Amino acid sequence: MTYMHDHYREIITKAVCGKGNKFTKAKHKITPPHKPSSILGCWIINHKYKARKVAKDKVEVTGSYDISIWYSFHKNTKTEAITERVTYKETVPLTEKDKHCFRGADEVIVKVTQQPNCLECEISKCGEKILVEVERGFTVKLLGETKIYVKVDPSHKVSDDFYDDFADHDHSKKHK
Repeated sequence: MTYMHDHYREIITKAVCGKGNKFTKAKHKITPPHKPSSILGCWIINHKYKARKVAKDKVEVTGSYDISIWYSFHKNTKTEAITERVTYKETVPLTEKDKHCFRGADEVIVKVTQQPNCLECEISKCGEKILVEVERGFTVKLLGETKIYVKVDPSHKVSDDFYDDFADHDHSKKHK
């Protein structure tokens, strides 16, 4: 086999070797310092996350966010806002995999498709805790090395000067 066998060139490059998505609903129990009478508001802030490959076909996303709750107590005569940091760990299966990736498929890109969002916030049946339902979603991509083949024009003149390739075009000028 010659260097340019059949006028094709083998190139090794990084490419997406796997993709996966996960959408989750989670429930959290928050214990306020006072017995709540009613919920006045609930929001999720300060979302932080990172991802890493944990298996050939799985990526783990770990993160945290703050749940802030404004509630009334003492028979709706007083209010207070509390914030609790919640951590999570999600395993995202790779549903699309490229079998042609041959090494180094360890770099992970993670994108939030649904920021943590409060779906429901209510007082528990026992009346001492606040139950918060949160939704969140991720897309992950696993990067690795793969080979691609590019057809080469054998009649193309090889040049040391990059701008010679543009000499036939009026809009390109050779820089000195």
